[in-house]
Amino acid sequence: MKVLIVKNIPIEGPGTIEDFLKEKAIPYKTVEFSKNEIVKSSDNYTHLVVMGGPMAVYEMEGYPWLKEETKLIEDFIKKDKSVLGICLGAQLLAHVLGARVYPGKTKEIGWYKVVLTPQGIDDPVMKTLSIDNSDQAEVFQWHGDTFDLPSGTVRLAYSDAYENQAFRYSDRVYALQFHIEITPEIIKEWFSSQNDPETEEMVAYAERIFKDYLERAYKFYRNFFLTKNI
Repeated sequence: MKVLIVKNIPIEGPGTIEDFLKEKAIPYKTVEFSKNEIVKSSDNYTHLVVMGGPMAVYEMEGYPWLKEETKLIEDFIKKDKSVLGICLGAQLLAHVLGARVYPGKTKEIGWYKVVLTPQGIDDPVMKTLSIDNSDQAEVFQWHGDTFDLPSGTVRLAYSDAYENQAFRYSDRVYALQFHIEITPEIIKEWFSSQNDPETEEMVAYAERIFKDYLERAYKFYRNFFLTKNI
């Protein structure tokens, strides 16, 4: 088992995903496609994790490494290997699976509730994000784009603003529009980089809920990386 983590921008790293892999002694490699650290094949890897970034799927001409990224995602899916896409990573997955990716009507930045669909509640990976076994999950968002649900996939979560917050393809490919990998330190870094006046409030809230948030995230990682997905 070996995990490949793809970053699209230095500031958006794997966060608690990396912490989990280290804790479980799971081999992994992190590459930054934006710095021309391109991997062209899924050979030697069992899992792919694609992180977020401020660029858009429909801006590939300006960010040519995204084209290489889509080819890599296609290779993992074709070879029936596990893929987790987060934020931009989810949008790239939707694109690879034939769906449209486009600007949303509003931006979601901060803490939001999403609703798990019945399929999401039944999904052994997705259900781990549920709060007290309900159909609610609290997640951190930072996006303005969205996507249509790709053909052949299962919607796992939605919100009032965006009907497609998460989906699954086959039994090994998961797309999350939101960030489960964040920590209070990551949130502080992101907001501070924008000189956002809400930085202190967002970090303080993250610190209050982080223990429970991390517990749910670790359950997600455990089921995604270490058990049969379905």
